[in-house]
Amino acid sequence: MLQDANFWVLVSFSIFVGLLFYFGVPGMVTAALDKRADDIKNELDEARKLREEAQQVLASYQRKQRDAEKEAEAIVEQARAEAERLAVETKENLAQQVERRTQLAEDKIGQAEAQALQEVRAVAADIAVSAARKIIEEKLDGDQAAQLVDKSIAEVKDKLH
Repeated sequence: MLQDANFWVLVSFSIFVGLLFYFGVPGMVTAALDKRADDIKNELDEARKLREEAQQVLASYQRKQRDAEKEAEAIVEQARAEAERLAVETKENLAQQVERRTQLAEDKIGQAEAQALQEVRAVAADIAVSAARKIIEEKLDGDQAAQLVDKSIAEVKDKLH
């Protein structure tokens, strides 16, 4: 039996296991495995917390993005409404300006017509006076002319008073 290799393997293995227990290797291995398990558990907890934080940050950014999109839409809508209002106002102003210019042109035309009519009347009156003077000079003698002048002066006095 002392020469049997199996026996010596059994003895050396038993001594080896005994030394392991004597020096507390199973406790160290258990402690190391427990520590490793605790480290893994802590890392998993930290990863879970980080994931939750990341989800909260993502949700926050998504809310901010939606708010920004709504704000951008509101700004675009406001700009569109302002542009439409300005277009309507510009059309109204243009229509009013065209109307004023048309009225001004019509007024100028009316004034020009009145002035032309007045000039034509003045020229006609001058021509009539000249023609009347020629006729009177040719047909009236001195006494008749003096009576006509006196009569005209009296008519003017009556019209002025």
